[in-house]
Amino acid sequence: MWLFGRDGARAPGPHDTTRVVGKQNAMIHTREQRLARQRAASRPRPAPPRQLLLGIALIALVWPIAWLQWRPFSDYSFFPLWLGYILTVDGLTLLRAGSSPLSRAGRRVVWLFLASIPLWWLFEVINRAPHNWRYQTPRQYGPLAYVLLASLAFSTVTPAVLTTTELIRSFRLNPLRRFGPRRFESRMLLLCHVVGWLMLAALTFFPRQGFPLVWMSLIFILDPLVDRLGGRSVASYLRRGDWSLIFNLGLATVLCGWFWEMWNYYSMPKWSYSVPYAGFWHVWEMPVLGYGGYIPFGVEVFVFYQLVAVVLRRWRLPQLRVSTPDAVND
Repeated sequence: MWLFGRDGARAPGPHDTTRVVGKQNAMIHTREQRLARQRAASRPRPAPPRQLLLGIALIALVWPIAWLQWRPFSDYSFFPLWLGYILTVDGLTLLRAGSSPLSRAGRRVVWLFLASIPLWWLFEVINRAPHNWRYQTPRQYGPLAYVLLASLAFSTVTPAVLTTTELIRSFRLNPLRRFGPRRFESRMLLLCHVVGWLMLAALTFFPRQGFPLVWMSLIFILDPLVDRLGGRSVASYLRRGDWSLIFNLGLATVLCGWFWEMWNYYSMPKWSYSVPYAGFWHVWEMPVLGYGGYIPFGVEVFVFYQLVAVVLRRWRLPQLRVSTPDAVND
């Protein structure tokens, strides 16, 4: 029913009042948004984290020394160069996410470096069968000097991979969510464990055909142990349908792999590859198909660190965030 005033004009009804109120609320909301943007713009930007500035400075200093092979300094450039990378990525993660491994754990991040040393020495033992990589050094080292220098270099692997994973995590990507949860019962975990040992046996006895298993066998061998001991296993994430750690770890390790191969190319000491069937189309020293091996390698790094963390549970090793926030709370 229409209502009219004395002059014939329609008097405002309840729908008109609702429309006017809605417009007023929208104008108020728009004004509040504009004021919030103005306040954010006028607010002073936070200073760059100190580790970010230090990391960039280390890279800027050591990178030329490594590539120009300014001896004797270039002989020892690997650790400070990768320390610069780790600090830079930690600072970027802190800027993006408001949290980072160093900001949360402080000095306890040294555990990441310590846990990395036995991990890569284990890979050195596994590589005795396929001989997929070998090292070139500027001079001969005695056994003790070689072990100490190699261990120092190996110590950067785990912090580089896991810190980069936190940076990738900050972008909140989760393209694998469609795979959903998977059941990992005791029998399945036992089967995975046995399959891992079979992979290692195949790599040992058929190194030319089984060389890709270097980057998968440890996942199958170690993750069931982590799960059995109550640690943060990959299986525990996949049970909840959270595949984001696979994506984050894989992408982060490919990114680390690019820097590993790029900085290695003109450096000395350095490494080179001998890969059967796939030794073509090199990007830096690495054959292009070899970059695919970095994806499972990142998962191996995570699994090995979780095994160390659960074995040394009383020491409360720092835990890193590898899962996309919308997928699960780390």
